[in-house]
Amino acid sequence: MYEEYMAQALALAREAAAAGEVPVGCVIVREGQVVGRGRNRREERQRTSSHAEMEAIAQANATLGTWRLEDCALYVTLEPCPMCAGAILNARIPRVYYGARDSVMGACGGVLNLFMEDFPNRPALVGGILEEACRQVLEDFFRSLRQGSSQIDNSAGKI
Repeated sequence: MYEEYMAQALALAREAAAAGEVPVGCVIVREGQVVGRGRNRREERQRTSSHAEMEAIAQANATLGTWRLEDCALYVTLEPCPMCAGAILNARIPRVYYGARDSVMGACGGVLNLFMEDFPNRPALVGGILEEACRQVLEDFFRSLRQGSSQIDNSAGKI
């Protein structure tokens, strides 16, 4: 069951990568139904808050007609950052499942764990769902960027 929802989030991450965005995808599920979907769109929208989790939370809010997502679960391909962890806390989402750990910006254990602090409504956290596939899409994306940069640098040096 967890893998099924994470696979949907992973498909959104791949869409993000195809659009030139850091490949992160997220789905929010309530009673077996996906009520929110999101993928990174920061470059497209030129908006800091256009992370996959923020997009999915906004869609779930609109779908359900409430800011309270107390009976939902969030599935995201990369461990949430501090901004997204804060939104998860504020939305009162009780369960968070993520794929790959983020040792640079992760706020659920990668760098720090906001969910361990003394906030009300702290979500249960499960990491490592389809971890290898989630990590691989990120690695492939950043490898492609580095190769593109080195090609640009090489051609610039020849001019």
